[in-house]
Amino acid sequence: MIARALGLLTRWFFSLLGLFIVASMVWVLAYRLLPVPMTWMMARDSLDGKAVQHTWVPLTAMSRALPRAVIGAEDANFCYHGGFDWEAMKAAARANYQGKKLRGGSTISQQAAKNVFLWPERSYLRKGLEAWFTALIEIGWGKARIMEIYLNVVEMGPGIYGMASASQHYFGTTVDKLSPKQAARLTAILPQPIKRSVSKPSKTVRRYARRIEKRVAVVADEGIDACLWK
Repeated sequence: MIARALGLLTRWFFSLLGLFIVASMVWVLAYRLLPVPMTWMMARDSLDGKAVQHTWVPLTAMSRALPRAVIGAEDANFCYHGGFDWEAMKAAARANYQGKKLRGGSTISQQAAKNVFLWPERSYLRKGLEAWFTALIEIGWGKARIMEIYLNVVEMGPGIYGMASASQHYFGTTVDKLSPKQAARLTAILPQPIKRSVSKPSKTVRRYARRIEKRVAVVADEGIDACLWK
Protein backbone atom coordinates (compact mmCIF):
# COMPACT_ATOMS: atom_id res chain seq x y z
CA MET A 1 0.00 0.00 0.00
CA ILE A 2 2.76 2.41 1.00
CA ALA A 3 4.81 1.49 -2.07
CA ARG A 4 1.80 2.12 -4.31
CA ALA A 5 1.19 5.53 -2.73
CA LEU A 6 4.86 6.49 -3.12
CA GLY A 7 4.76 5.40 -6.74
CA LEU A 8 1.69 7.55 -7.36
CA LEU A 9 3.28 10.55 -5.67
CA THR A 10 6.45 10.06 -7.69
CA ARG A 11 4.50 10.00 -10.94
CA TRP A 12 2.61 13.12 -9.95
CA PHE A 13 5.83 14.89 -9.01
CA PHE A 14 7.57 14.14 -12.30
CA SER A 15 4.42 15.01 -14.25
CA LEU A 16 4.24 18.40 -12.56
CA LEU A 17 7.97 18.91 -13.01
CA GLY A 18 7.69 18.13 -16.71
CA LEU A 19 4.75 20.49 -17.05
CA PHE A 20 6.68 23.26 -15.32
CA ILE A 21 9.72 22.77 -17.56
CA VAL A 22 7.65 22.88 -20.74
CA ALA A 23 5.55 25.84 -19.56
CA SER A 24 8.60 27.87 -18.51
CA MET A 25 10.30 27.24 -21.85
CA VAL A 26 7.19 28.36 -23.75
CA TRP A 27 6.95 31.44 -21.50
CA VAL A 28 10.57 32.39 -22.19
CA LEU A 29 10.25 31.83 -25.94
CA ALA A 30 7.09 33.95 -26.05
CA TYR A 31 8.96 36.91 -24.55
CA ARG A 32 11.69 36.48 -27.10
CA LEU A 33 9.24 38.00 -29.58
CA LEU A 34 6.62 39.82 -27.49
CA PRO A 35 6.96 42.79 -25.12
CA VAL A 36 6.53 41.95 -21.45
CA PRO A 37 3.08 43.36 -20.60
CA MET A 38 3.22 42.99 -16.81
CA THR A 39 5.53 41.85 -14.04
CA TRP A 40 4.80 40.76 -10.48
CA MET A 41 5.95 44.16 -9.21
CA MET A 42 3.71 46.05 -11.63
CA ALA A 43 0.73 43.87 -10.69
CA ARG A 44 1.42 44.47 -7.00
CA ASP A 45 1.47 48.24 -7.48
CA SER A 46 -1.73 48.13 -9.53
CA LEU A 47 -3.49 46.11 -6.84
CA ASP A 48 -2.28 48.62 -4.24
CA GLY A 49 -3.96 51.39 -6.23
CA LYS A 50 -0.78 52.98 -7.58
CA ALA A 51 -0.70 54.44 -11.09
CA VAL A 52 1.82 52.31 -13.01
CA GLN A 53 3.94 54.06 -15.63
CA HIS A 54 5.34 51.61 -18.16
CA THR A 55 6.23 52.27 -21.79
CA TRP A 56 7.94 49.66 -23.97
CA VAL A 57 10.78 50.88 -26.19
CA PRO A 58 13.12 48.71 -28.35
CA LEU A 59 16.79 48.73 -27.43
CA THR A 60 17.59 50.27 -30.82
CA ALA A 61 15.43 53.27 -29.88
CA MET A 62 17.34 53.93 -26.64
CA SER A 63 20.39 56.08 -26.12
CA ARG A 64 23.46 53.83 -26.18
CA ALA A 65 24.63 55.62 -23.05
CA LEU A 66 21.92 53.81 -21.10
CA PRO A 67 22.97 50.16 -21.52
CA ARG A 68 26.57 51.30 -21.24
CA ALA A 69 25.79 52.94 -17.90
CA VAL A 70 24.07 49.79 -16.64
CA ILE A 71 26.93 47.56 -17.77
CA GLY A 72 29.51 49.89 -16.26
CA ALA A 73 27.70 50.12 -12.95
CA GLU A 74 26.20 46.66 -12.46
CA ASP A 75 27.72 44.01 -14.70
CA ALA A 76 31.00 44.76 -16.49
CA ASN A 77 31.20 41.14 -17.69
CA PHE A 78 27.68 41.08 -19.13
CA CYS A 79 28.82 40.32 -22.67
CA TYR A 80 31.22 37.60 -21.53
CA HIS A 81 29.47 35.47 -18.92
CA GLY A 82 26.77 32.87 -19.44
CA GLY A 83 24.31 34.45 -17.06
CA PHE A 84 26.32 34.01 -13.85
CA ASP A 85 29.44 35.95 -12.88
CA TRP A 86 31.00 33.42 -10.52
CA GLU A 87 33.89 35.67 -9.51
CA ALA A 88 31.54 38.50 -8.58
CA MET A 89 29.38 36.07 -6.62
CA LYS A 90 32.42 34.78 -4.72
CA ALA A 91 33.56 38.32 -3.97
CA ALA A 92 30.08 39.26 -2.71
CA ALA A 93 29.95 36.15 -0.52
CA ARG A 94 33.38 36.94 0.98
CA ALA A 95 32.42 40.55 1.68
CA ASN A 96 29.15 39.55 3.30
CA TYR A 97 30.86 36.86 5.38
CA GLN A 98 33.45 39.35 6.62
CA GLY A 99 30.67 41.62 7.86
CA LYS A 100 31.20 44.37 5.32
CA LYS A 101 28.32 46.27 3.72
CA LEU A 102 25.95 43.71 2.22
CA ARG A 103 26.34 43.38 -1.52
CA GLY A 104 24.96 41.12 -4.20
CA GLY A 105 26.62 39.33 -7.07
CA SER A 106 23.62 39.21 -9.39
CA THR A 107 24.18 39.81 -13.09
CA ILE A 108 21.86 41.78 -15.35
CA SER A 109 20.66 38.42 -16.69
CA GLN A 110 19.72 37.26 -13.19
CA GLN A 111 17.98 40.53 -12.45
CA ALA A 112 16.04 40.33 -15.72
CA ALA A 113 14.94 36.78 -14.92
CA LYS A 114 13.82 37.79 -11.43
CA ASN A 115 12.01 40.94 -12.57
CA VAL A 116 10.11 39.25 -15.41
CA PHE A 117 9.22 35.84 -14.01
CA LEU A 118 9.49 35.92 -10.21
CA TRP A 119 8.65 37.75 -7.01
CA PRO A 120 11.10 40.03 -5.14
CA GLU A 121 11.28 38.40 -1.69
CA ARG A 122 14.41 36.37 -1.05
CA SER A 123 14.17 32.63 -0.50
CA TYR A 124 16.00 29.50 -1.58
CA LEU A 125 13.07 28.59 -3.82
CA ARG A 126 13.15 31.92 -5.60
CA LYS A 127 16.93 31.79 -6.03
CA GLY A 128 16.65 28.31 -7.52
CA LEU A 129 13.96 29.42 -9.96
CA GLU A 130 16.01 32.52 -10.75
CA ALA A 131 18.95 30.31 -11.76
CA TRP A 132 16.66 28.20 -13.95
CA PHE A 133 15.12 31.17 -15.75
CA THR A 134 18.53 32.85 -16.09
CA ALA A 135 19.86 29.83 -17.94
CA LEU A 136 16.76 29.75 -20.14
CA ILE A 137 16.92 33.41 -21.16
CA GLU A 138 20.64 33.21 -21.91
CA ILE A 139 19.83 30.40 -24.36
CA GLY A 140 16.48 31.65 -25.62
CA TRP A 141 16.90 35.41 -25.74
CA GLY A 142 20.54 36.31 -26.22
CA LYS A 143 22.32 39.32 -24.77
CA ALA A 144 20.63 42.12 -26.71
CA ARG A 145 17.14 40.89 -25.85
CA ILE A 146 18.07 40.37 -22.19
CA MET A 147 19.29 43.97 -21.99
CA GLU A 148 16.25 45.26 -23.86
CA ILE A 149 13.82 43.53 -21.51
CA TYR A 150 15.77 44.47 -18.39
CA LEU A 151 15.77 48.15 -19.34
CA ASN A 152 12.03 48.00 -20.07
CA VAL A 153 10.86 46.39 -16.82
CA VAL A 154 13.32 47.52 -14.14
CA GLU A 155 11.70 49.42 -11.28
CA MET A 156 12.76 53.08 -11.31
CA GLY A 157 10.66 54.58 -8.55
CA PRO A 158 7.18 54.24 -7.04
CA GLY A 159 5.02 52.93 -9.88
CA ILE A 160 7.67 53.74 -12.50
CA TYR A 161 8.93 50.84 -14.61
CA GLY A 162 11.40 50.87 -17.46
CA MET A 163 13.89 53.47 -18.58
CA ALA A 164 11.52 55.05 -21.10
CA SER A 165 9.03 55.95 -18.38
CA ALA A 166 11.85 57.04 -16.08
CA SER A 167 13.34 59.31 -18.76
CA GLN A 168 10.03 61.04 -19.27
CA HIS A 169 9.20 61.23 -15.57
CA TYR A 170 12.52 62.55 -14.30
CA PHE A 171 13.91 64.50 -17.26
CA GLY A 172 10.90 65.18 -19.49
CA THR A 173 12.65 63.64 -22.46
CA THR A 174 12.52 60.48 -24.56
CA VAL A 175 14.87 57.62 -23.83
CA ASP A 176 16.71 58.00 -27.15
CA LYS A 177 17.82 61.52 -26.19
CA LEU A 178 19.33 60.67 -22.81
CA SER A 179 22.81 62.08 -22.30
CA PRO A 180 25.53 60.04 -20.57
CA LYS A 181 25.04 62.23 -17.48
CA GLN A 182 21.29 61.54 -17.40
CA ALA A 183 21.79 57.82 -18.05
CA ALA A 184 24.27 57.71 -15.17
CA ARG A 185 21.82 59.48 -12.84
CA LEU A 186 19.11 56.96 -13.63
CA THR A 187 21.45 54.02 -13.14
CA ALA A 188 22.80 55.40 -9.87
CA ILE A 189 19.53 54.71 -8.01
CA LEU A 190 19.74 50.97 -8.78
CA PRO A 191 19.26 48.55 -7.12
CA GLN A 192 17.37 50.69 -4.58
CA PRO A 193 15.03 52.87 -6.65
CA ILE A 194 12.66 53.51 -3.74
CA LYS A 195 15.31 54.56 -1.21
CA ARG A 196 17.41 56.56 -3.68
CA SER A 197 16.20 59.55 -5.70
CA VAL A 198 16.91 60.80 -9.20
CA SER A 199 15.24 64.17 -8.73
CA LYS A 200 16.72 64.83 -5.26
CA PRO A 201 19.89 62.70 -5.14
CA SER A 202 21.96 62.46 -2.01
CA LYS A 203 25.67 63.29 -2.06
CA THR A 204 26.41 59.56 -2.23
CA VAL A 205 24.14 59.08 -5.26
CA ARG A 206 25.63 62.14 -6.99
CA ARG A 207 29.16 60.83 -6.50
CA TYR A 208 28.13 57.40 -7.72
CA ALA A 209 26.47 58.94 -10.79
CA ARG A 210 29.68 60.77 -11.66
CA ARG A 211 31.63 57.52 -11.46
CA ILE A 212 29.08 55.77 -13.66
CA GLU A 213 29.27 58.58 -16.23
CA LYS A 214 33.01 57.99 -16.53
CA ARG A 215 32.40 54.26 -16.95
CA VAL A 216 30.03 54.94 -19.87
CA ALA A 217 32.99 56.25 -21.86
CA VAL A 218 35.15 53.29 -20.82
CA VAL A 219 32.50 50.76 -21.91
CA ALA A 220 32.21 52.52 -25.27
CA ASP A 221 35.96 52.90 -25.84
CA GLU A 222 36.79 49.31 -24.91
CA GLY A 223 33.80 47.77 -26.72
CA ILE A 224 32.55 46.07 -23.57
CA ASP A 225 29.01 46.38 -24.91
CA ALA A 226 29.78 44.90 -28.35
CA CYS A 227 27.39 41.97 -27.84
CA LEU A 228 24.44 44.39 -27.93
CA TRP A 229 25.06 45.80 -31.38
CA LYS A 230 25.80 42.77 -33.57
